[in-house]
Amino acid sequence: MLNDSQDAYGHQLYDCFKGREVVEVVERDDGFIDTSASLPRYYLAEYKNWRPHEKEAMRYAQGKILDIGCGGGRISLHFQKRGFDVLGIDVSPLAIKVCKLRGLQKARVMSITDVSSRLGMFDTILMIGNNFGLFGSPNRAKRFTQAVLRLNEFKGFDNCRKQRPISNQ
Repeated sequence: MLNDSQDAYGHQLYDCFKGREVVEVVERDDGFIDTSASLPRYYLAEYKNWRPHEKEAMRYAQGKILDIGCGGGRISLHFQKRGFDVLGIDVSPLAIKVCKLRGLQKARVMSITDVSSRLGMFDTILMIGNNFGLFGSPNRAKRFTQAVLRLNEFKGFDNCRKQRPISNQ
């Protein structure tokens, strides 16, 4: 779990949630640097303001949902409002605090590397945005994929197919 001084993302979400002006700065190890004042607000956006490809992807979700890297809870809350049983997890304690302040009933501080069958079975497992890049290496991604398959009744996993994601229907 992150301590408070490590939780820059959580502070950004919390400040944005509280109506404070926030600018996100991204610095990659290849030297690329970018800033955005609108992205932090997008992390808390209502469905009507989502990107079209995200809206399309939501059509395939069903049953019990695990939202990995839920951030401020925008996707988890979308499904909770529609009556789905959804659990949002994030490594950021402040992000989870924002989720709960926004009304998400099931939200837990948890690292992606701690995801295991102890969470139960899920019909849909979501990793929206750049979350797949959090693994840091192909080996870690492979181990995670194997762990996630144990949580999914369908045993399907596809992070790349955008036009027609794998579905059990």
